[in-house]
Amino acid sequence: MRHVPAGGREPSARRKQARFMATLCRPSVSVPEHVITMEETLELARERHAGHPQLPLALRLIENTGVRTRHIVQPIEETLKHPGFEDRNRLYEREAKARVPAVVQRALDDAELLTTDIDVIIYVSCTGFMMPSLTAWLINEMGFESTTRQIPIAQLGCAAGGAAVNRAHDFCTAYPEANALIVACEFCSLCYQPTDIGVGSLLSNGLFGDGIAAAVVRGRGGTGVRLERNGSYLIPKTEEWIMYDVKATGFHFLLDKRVPATMEPLAPALMDLAGTHGWNASDLDFYVVHAGGPRILDDLSKFLKVDPHAFRFSRATLTEYGNIASAVVLDALRRLFDEGGVQDGARGLLAGFGPGITAEMSLGRWQIADERAAVERTADESRGVRQA
Repeated sequence: MRHVPAGGREPSARRKQARFMATLCRPSVSVPEHVITMEETLELARERHAGHPQLPLALRLIENTGVRTRHIVQPIEETLKHPGFEDRNRLYEREAKARVPAVVQRALDDAELLTTDIDVIIYVSCTGFMMPSLTAWLINEMGFESTTRQIPIAQLGCAAGGAAVNRAHDFCTAYPEANALIVACEFCSLCYQPTDIGVGSLLSNGLFGDGIAAAVVRGRGGTGVRLERNGSYLIPKTEEWIMYDVKATGFHFLLDKRVPATMEPLAPALMDLAGTHGWNASDLDFYVVHAGGPRILDDLSKFLKVDPHAFRFSRATLTEYGNIASAVVLDALRRLFDEGGVQDGARGLLAGFGPGITAEMSLGRWQIADERAAVERTADESRGVRQA
C-alpha cells in the first residue's frame, strides 16, 4: 500500500490536477426562425401604446439599445397574445425539447466528445420552468450515462451563463479530467406581459430575444479558453433592481432605471479578480462579457480602460440577437471562435451580469489543442533524451 501524506492527496495527484486544467470549447448557438426588426418593434409600440405619456422616452430608449433584429419562437402575432401562464410554460417545454438536442450535439461534436463522455450537465434558464429539469429529459433522450450529474440553475437570470462556466470549472477542478456540458435555453418572448406598461417593461419588450447555446468544458484537451480562476461579486442592496414579480399570469420582469450604471461598481470587482491572479484587467487579449445593453459595454470600456473594439463580440450579439439572457456569453465566445480565435496562451476575461446585482467572472488562457499537445510531446521527448 502506498503512503498518502497527511494532506490526504499524493504529490503526483496535485501535479496532475495542476497540469490538466478545464477548457471551455467552442459553443454552439441557435436562434429561432421568426424575426422582428427594430423598425417593427417601434411601430408596434406606437400602435399599442399610442396614449402612453412616456412613449417618446420608451421609443428613444429602444432605439438606443442598438438592437437591429431579434429572433422569437413564435410569430409576433402569437407572441403578443397571452393565453395564460400554463399554456406559455407548456410551449416553453415543447420548444426546448424540439430545439435543444441539435445544439447540444453540435457542441459535443465541436469538443470531439460523445454523450457518454459527459460527467455533468449544467442547465441554465430563467424563462420557463420544468421539474424534473430538462437535464433529466436530455439524459434519457440523448443517451447520456444514467450517472451523469445534473445542475439546473433557474434564478440567476442573465448572470447564469457566466455562473454555468464557473460551476463547470469548479466541477472539473474537483474531478480532474471530467467533462461538463453547459446548456442555456432562453425564450424571453414567452415572458411578454401586455399589461405591463412601465417604461422599463416597454424597453424590455424591445431588448430581449430568444436563443439556445451549449458548450463543453473538457477536463483535458480541447481548443478554447483554459479556465484558471473564477469569482462572483454581488453589489449590496440591489436585489430589487432586476427581478421577477411572479403572478398568476407568469413572470413579470422588473428593471430599475439604475441598472445601466452598474458597471461602475462592478468594474473594480473584475479588476480585483484579475489582480488576485497577477493580471491587469485593462491589459488582456480578449474579453467575452454579457451585453445587457450598449451602456454596459460603454462603461466597461471606460472603467476598465479598454478599447471599445475589445467588446465587439458582445456588441454583435446585442445588435443581431438582442439580449438573449444567459446565452449571451456563450454566443459572444462563439463569435470569437468564428473570427479565428487568438494566439495560444492569450489571456482573457469572461463575465456575466444579472439579478442580485451579480457578476459571475472567470479568467483563462486561450489553448490550441494541437499546439499544446505538440509542446507536451516535445517536452516528453526532451525528458526522454536527458534520461537516456
